[in-house]
Amino acid sequence: MQKNRLTKGVIPFWVLFLLCVPLFAQTGSISGRIIDAKGEALVGATVIIKGTNKGSTADQTGAFTISNVDNGPHALVVSFIGYKTRELAASVPQSGNLAITLESDVSALDEVVVTGVFDRRTRMESSVAISTLNARQLEAVVPNSAADLLKNLPGVYVNTSRGEVGNAIYTRGLNLSGGFFYVSMQEDGLPIMGITGLVNPDGYLRADATIQKVEGVRGGTASILGPNAPGGIFNYVSRTGGTKLEGELRTRLGLEGNGRHPYYRGDFTVGGPLSADKSLTFNIGGFYRHANGAKYPGYPLSYGGQVKANIVKNYSSGSLKLYGKFLDDNTAPFEFTPTVDFSNPRPAGSFTNTSSTLIQSHQFTVPGSITGGKTFEYDTRKVGAYNDKAIGLVWEQQFGTGWTFTNNVKLSSKDHIAQTTAVVFPFRVDQPTFYGVTSNIARFGTYNFYDPATGQSYGTVQQLPPAGAGQPLRFIPSNLNLPGGDVLPNALFYNPNPYGEVKLNDLINQASLTKRLDKMSFTAGLYYASTKATRLTMVPAAQSFATVEDRPRSVAVRYTNLAGATFDLTNANGITNLGGSGIYNNEARINQTAGFFGHNWEITDKLNLDWGVRAEKFVIDSKFTTPRRLADNTTGGADGNTSTLYDVRVWTSNPEQTFKKDLLTVSYSAGLNYKVTENMAVYGRFSQGRKSPDLSFFMDIANQQLTSDIAVEAQSIQMAELGLKMRKEKYSLFVTPFYTLLSNVPNFQIFQNPDLTYYAPPRVYQKIRTAGVELEGTYTFTPNFSLRAVGVFQNSKALNYAVYLAKTNGPQDDERVTFDGNFNDNVGTMLTITPTYTVNKFMASINYQYMGKRWANVGNAFELPAFSAFDLNTSYRFNRHFQLNGSINNILNTYGIMGWAAPGGFPAALDTQGFTKQMLEANTQAIYATLPIMPRAYYLTLSYKF
Repeated sequence: MQKNRLTKGVIPFWVLFLLCVPLFAQTGSISGRIIDAKGEALVGATVIIKGTNKGSTADQTGAFTISNVDNGPHALVVSFIGYKTRELAASVPQSGNLAITLESDVSALDEVVVTGVFDRRTRMESSVAISTLNARQLEAVVPNSAADLLKNLPGVYVNTSRGEVGNAIYTRGLNLSGGFFYVSMQEDGLPIMGITGLVNPDGYLRADATIQKVEGVRGGTASILGPNAPGGIFNYVSRTGGTKLEGELRTRLGLEGNGRHPYYRGDFTVGGPLSADKSLTFNIGGFYRHANGAKYPGYPLSYGGQVKANIVKNYSSGSLKLYGKFLDDNTAPFEFTPTVDFSNPRPAGSFTNTSSTLIQSHQFTVPGSITGGKTFEYDTRKVGAYNDKAIGLVWEQQFGTGWTFTNNVKLSSKDHIAQTTAVVFPFRVDQPTFYGVTSNIARFGTYNFYDPATGQSYGTVQQLPPAGAGQPLRFIPSNLNLPGGDVLPNALFYNPNPYGEVKLNDLINQASLTKRLDKMSFTAGLYYASTKATRLTMVPAAQSFATVEDRPRSVAVRYTNLAGATFDLTNANGITNLGGSGIYNNEARINQTAGFFGHNWEITDKLNLDWGVRAEKFVIDSKFTTPRRLADNTTGGADGNTSTLYDVRVWTSNPEQTFKKDLLTVSYSAGLNYKVTENMAVYGRFSQGRKSPDLSFFMDIANQQLTSDIAVEAQSIQMAELGLKMRKEKYSLFVTPFYTLLSNVPNFQIFQNPDLTYYAPPRVYQKIRTAGVELEGTYTFTPNFSLRAVGVFQNSKALNYAVYLAKTNGPQDDERVTFDGNFNDNVGTMLTITPTYTVNKFMASINYQYMGKRWANVGNAFELPAFSAFDLNTSYRFNRHFQLNGSINNILNTYGIMGWAAPGGFPAALDTQGFTKQMLEANTQAIYATLPIMPRAYYLTLSYKF
């Protein structure tokens, strides 16, 4: 199927390309060199023939060549982040090479941007909140992940405390659905994946030496130019080859986890011409890294890499770019840390911000006799495996007078296998919850907890019937001495062992046609994404227990009943309940089709109007099977041994079911930009965006067989914003007040009846209001010292917000709790201030990040405290080839909290919105869990450029 799509989509473009070849000989070229005021080459500066998409970038010496240009006069637009854009005249044939000098512009407001605008324009001319990070800014830092780079953009909340994957990004209070729900993460103008929900897009996005720049749009036109992305578009733009062979090699060594755990990484990128006339170029690059992780569990947490490549053919009226990516990477998200004190959170007992709560390496098999057919091999050392194979083609074609057609098409095949322990929380083994979760309630007798490696006993607990009518079950410990008593006495970590396989096959295509007139332009486009998704899950595949300490060790359990017979509840590795909750199997075809239209009108030399509209159709056609548990095996289970109870579960599949849903949404946006002077502009914009559910919504309700009762509804996002852009010789300032109204957000919950069937409580709808102001500014004190600052001050309130709390007797005793008027959770002040000092070949900068206090949940049970963190980045350029960078992240080793989990162990820990002030006041000393920022890390990077 994919081969046929590729054949139909790619061959016509190459046929057209071959037909154009005879025309190339009728043209000439424009070449020159771009430097700054000091005479240094501006590597990566962009030169574009005005009114077209045809251009080139400067190589390591600042040289550029635009090949196959029609004879006659042309206007060039020369730009580079951090420098003022220049327009100048050129002609073909050329009498001599151009010498172009760009003046410094700390505001970067003259940088030409392509993301979130209907045609290429500068930030000073645009009525959108857009920020950029160039190659120099990117190579100066060592981010925890690709998403981590976005912390340097104003108003973007980035939680990368889980490591490289499994993180969250949101803007302007749009946080109710978590993850990446409201934003579009893109590479080279197309989304990383057709639809999110099963795997976060950061699972397939890595920042390496191939990234040329990052452009980020917050709100505004993202509703029109991004698929289902009213919160923003974040576009990672890749390097392409220049007119000379050039490249870079990077070797990075690090010590993560406060200097305890090694990190090794290598990056490369190389590009240049493939033809004598330099109209055919290439670029290839990627990375490989191996790291034990900031919270080392006893086996490497990250290993693997990627390769990206592209070939570009420029011709007189357009270009073709063929690109591809191969990602083969293994990495795991970090788990939460046991924590005490809600007013001043800190790690409990002997835990620190470098402690791992992932169980030490263990492997086991779930045989087909338990699952109903398929055998699973589970190995925590494989952590989370991410694989992506993608190929795409971009065609840009100018024709007629002012017409430009652009088509970007990509085919990709993504796989993800997850087999790490998750939601690791402590349980007391002398209380009933432990036995209820592990299906041992009313299995009366003595439970012996011991180390499976040494056989040493940690002590016993007797589970006995009630002492009398109306009395509770009895749990009596004896000589119980489990590690971690300083955290929670008589406790073990409960480790669900989830297993998941996800496959995503995407065809994504975006085409646009633009007509440029003297004072206006019109753009019409079509977006189409077709995704085949399959998901197989066992949540969990088994259960295990471990000691409450750094790098937890497996704990085995042996049970002796009241008659004196002894049974193993766990295997030799401490694994119990093989088969877990059975296999859920989902398959879906999702088609998203959108048409969009935009109009840009230069009403006067100072006043510009742009507006756009987008209509999007979402269709899902799915089939699924759910598990059904049979009676436990009574003849010895999978191993045939009647004294082992960890392998007696038996599952089968319910009959296959299907469902089909569709949804049509319309979004619009309009903005005015007024250029008061050459150094000041203001803008205003209003946007109405709509957001469809993600894939997990459909698959989760399918797995509970509730699909017939669930309406498919779009959320509504209204956003108003103003912008003030100012620049002087030494400073720039970008101020953006905004107002967001998020509404029609369904709070979908699934509860369980006493007979273990599922039901959904009545639907309630949430409405959140957020107001704030985003700031972005720079100030150059001297030629050697400058300051950059970005931030947001915001206030977010729940206008309507309610949840149901499940009780014990099904829907009849559920309680509806309302939080109207409370503050929205996890929304607060954020600041990043970066002073930079340069002298000759040396550079040093401090990245100061401040996260203000935030409410922990909409119930406003308590506040997560404010914190500050510092990163140090230095570099020394020995010559134009060699550079050495040194970085220290989180210099003060701050324990800054980005996420939390409620007290009570699994599953209560997952219900943070259900944790109330009354619950906290009843037990202020309760053990809960937090997710801190990454601990201190040291990195040394040696770069060689040629």
